[in-house]
Amino acid sequence: MTVKYHQIVLKDIFSDCQDMFLNDTPSFFQLLDEHFDISEFVPSVFYNAFYQRLGRKRDYPLTGFLSALILQKIFSIPTDSLLLLLLSLCRELRDFCGFHKVPDAPLFTRFKLGFADHIELIFQRMVEFTEPICQAIDSSLASMLTFDASGIELYVTKNNPKTLNSLIRRLKAYYKDNPDVDPYKMAYGLMPSQAASCPDAKQQYINGHFCYADKFAILTNGLGIVRHIAFLDDDFKAAHPEMSVEKKSDSPDEDKSIGDSSSLKPVLSDFFSLHPQFHPDIFLDDSAFDSIETYGFLRDEFHFSKVLIPYNPRNESALEKVGYNAYGYPTCPKDSSLDMKYAGHCHEKGRSDRNKWVCPKAHMVKGRWVCDCKEPCSAAKKGRTAYTYENMDFRMFPGIQRDSDEWASLYKIRTIVERAIDHLKINMCAAGRKSRNHTTTKADVFLAGIACQLTVIVAYRINCPQCIRSLKPLIA
Repeated sequence: MTVKYHQIVLKDIFSDCQDMFLNDTPSFFQLLDEHFDISEFVPSVFYNAFYQRLGRKRDYPLTGFLSALILQKIFSIPTDSLLLLLLSLCRELRDFCGFHKVPDAPLFTRFKLGFADHIELIFQRMVEFTEPICQAIDSSLASMLTFDASGIELYVTKNNPKTLNSLIRRLKAYYKDNPDVDPYKMAYGLMPSQAASCPDAKQQYINGHFCYADKFAILTNGLGIVRHIAFLDDDFKAAHPEMSVEKKSDSPDEDKSIGDSSSLKPVLSDFFSLHPQFHPDIFLDDSAFDSIETYGFLRDEFHFSKVLIPYNPRNESALEKVGYNAYGYPTCPKDSSLDMKYAGHCHEKGRSDRNKWVCPKAHMVKGRWVCDCKEPCSAAKKGRTAYTYENMDFRMFPGIQRDSDEWASLYKIRTIVERAIDHLKINMCAAGRKSRNHTTTKADVFLAGIACQLTVIVAYRINCPQCIRSLKPLIA
């Protein structure tokens, strides 16, 4: 029997795919139609700004732009041009967005430029709506809050590795006869603090490399659901003049910890002012936030009962630890019956106020402390020095035993914020876009945050709590 073969033609495959898009209504659009309506979360101020009395008539609806841009995040569509291609191919996608024809490419960029602040308002309203859902899914995880900061690398010349590498090569050639000069350290210092083409592209050290990025901070609960996004731009700094902005030092890791820790308090202040009815009970973060001041405002101002922050090795002395008596005075490490001597109150710029204590066998000689201990526990001539702080007890006992199994189990949840950032930047394509505009970058990140809230709402309404972080299984 003769077997007849059929030649596969690309034209036929394209036609079959086109027929599938045109004739088969995707079930995912039906799912969204039944369980979600973006117009419920659009504030009236957004409608008034979009449909102004003066100006040209809108050919495309407001909800259409929002639906298209949100679906772009859910479907991981990296570029606007690819989104326009899918709109032209898929009639159901156009119908879902309410487009009678495919919009021109510049309209999406103009929409982000003109209404980035209004998109942020939608995100905040959706956070309010999803909070009871998170509590219903898992109240213990929903009562946790964790913080992290990251950045969106912008499309600027300074982000090209050739820029830094060429500078390093020139410095190596110039200082080849001077071994005391570190060309890498010098190159880091010579690079400008911001890109010339975009002042919002600040020099940062993110994910193990130098880059020029638009920095933002994010808060998530223990479920990994985004609760707050704040761009640490000039407007944020102007709104929080109390926040210290340090210049870059020789250590990029230190710069990162300084920047993150100094932004924590104003970010939390904005979050609780926007959502005063939210009452998270547990705060989790990494060791970069291990400071007496941080423990103080987390307990006293934001009323966290448990704070899980590991000790920072930089804050710990290698010497033998002192003890404490019933009154809270530090005692000699070698003899707990000897109380250390009070040496006054210290107030230094950039450090928390503290009380100073010296070795119990130290005494003043011509205005200086001198130690007569035969077995000193410190190499200093004045003997051992210790300090006590106002919130030192909460740092030592932050509502949960540090070496307990409960601490180890709960602290593992902190990585959820890093996975949430990765989800926004990679899966929802907020990063990697060829843009250097701060406003469109901000709009893209908040649209990704809106897509996260949409995912929670739809997953809860169809009784699929396992899909609250991604609807990709439903799309398949």
